[in-house]
Amino acid sequence: MSPDVVSASQTRVYRTEIQLRFNDTDALGHLNNTAYALYAEQGRVDFLDGFRAQGVYLILAHLSLDFLKQVRFRDTVYVLTRVAKLGRTSVTLEQEIYGSGEIAARARSVVVMFDYQAQKPVPITDAVREKLTPYHKPS
Repeated sequence: MSPDVVSASQTRVYRTEIQLRFNDTDALGHLNNTAYALYAEQGRVDFLDGFRAQGVYLILAHLSLDFLKQVRFRDTVYVLTRVAKLGRTSVTLEQEIYGSGEIAARARSVVVMFDYQAQKPVPITDAVREKLTPYHKPS
């Protein structure tokens, strides 16, 4: 975790730059709805990437998207990711997908700390919780 932005509430936000590809657009030249999910995924994966190296796996359990405005082919696109909730075994992430500086979509995802050997969710460790806390937006 490093490309941080500090919001007005002093909560850290993780920023992911997206390279918009021509094949992400439809015949009308705007971003296809399926690409928003891919961009949310890219932001989520970039944000959580450092944990995988430590043997910590946070897997997707839920994803929802709200579409707010169109994004066109040459727009500058980036994703801001923050932690909305830290649960016992799960983390709820809020993301904003921007096109040319305006919020184009909001995503909400739940990731679960998962033990692949036991094939079940496990409690979030103190070390993981400590690294996520600066990105946690108080309710």
